[in-house]
Amino acid sequence: MIEIIFLGTSSMQPTKKRNHSAFLLRSKEENILFDCGEGTQRQMRIAGIKPAKITRILISHWHGDHVFGLPGLLSAMAADQYKGTLQLYGPPGTKKYFAHLLQSFASKELVPVNVHEIEPGVFFAADDFSLEAELLHHAIPCIGFCFREKDQRKFILAKIKKLGLQGPVLGRLQRGETIAWQGKKIKPEMVTTLAKGRKISYIADTLHCPGAEHLAKDADLLISEGTHLDELRESSKRYLHLTVKEAAQIAKKNKAKKLIITHLSPRYKDAEKVLQEATAEFSNSSVAEDFLVVQVPKRGEEKRDKQRSA
Repeated sequence: MIEIIFLGTSSMQPTKKRNHSAFLLRSKEENILFDCGEGTQRQMRIAGIKPAKITRILISHWHGDHVFGLPGLLSAMAADQYKGTLQLYGPPGTKKYFAHLLQSFASKELVPVNVHEIEPGVFFAADDFSLEAELLHHAIPCIGFCFREKDQRKFILAKIKKLGLQGPVLGRLQRGETIAWQGKKIKPEMVTTLAKGRKISYIADTLHCPGAEHLAKDADLLISEGTHLDELRESSKRYLHLTVKEAAQIAKKNKAKKLIITHLSPRYKDAEKVLQEATAEFSNSSVAEDFLVVQVPKRGEEKRDKQRSA
């Protein structure tokens, strides 16, 4: 199961209902935090998420509304007896900014952190998923992220049984290798089907740009900023942000399956107009709220969204 938990959905300023930017992606043993706005550790406590469970933190850029929660969260992780070394990823300049952050207060012992400055492309690969980055167009270096589940081969049991296949050759077939069996050449596609892995993408603060397009392409779930309604397009462009309409157009053009708008301006007291503008362009759109939990279904399965009570 892949699950998204929204911890903060506002933009520059928090509101009574929306905290600064952050969301958590859960997949098997991974708990990946995307951005860490001020108050994220408190949001995690409310949502019942233990800080010590975080495996990686991905920072889109170093504007305060995306990083002010880092010192407190690292302190909380240490207090919760975090085991291992935290992996933190961000754009060029991340090592400098992170070092300055730690020098800005009299810190007690924090968790050990490996800081990675990443470029576009795959920057981490595990057995069952990879993490990718794309350059975005903002006032400072900014990147968007993609969590891509690897494709999996599933056996067609009737064919496996008919051929009598067993033992180590099954693993080779599942890895996509052709094998020799009882004098016959068996290709993977003869006895398996290929289940496409899911793609979850995050478009952080940006103007419309190629990186945003690449992230949206065929995404099962696209999480995108939509700071203003289109009536404020010029203002949005001046501060290098997408409007809700632009985010929805990107989702539609690139055949994303579902769009969730986040990073809303505090001027929007409720999401009704935001949702109307998004769905006018791309029908399968919704608007994130703090503590919204989204389960990303396997391809072909029905989606399930729910609101976690605070």
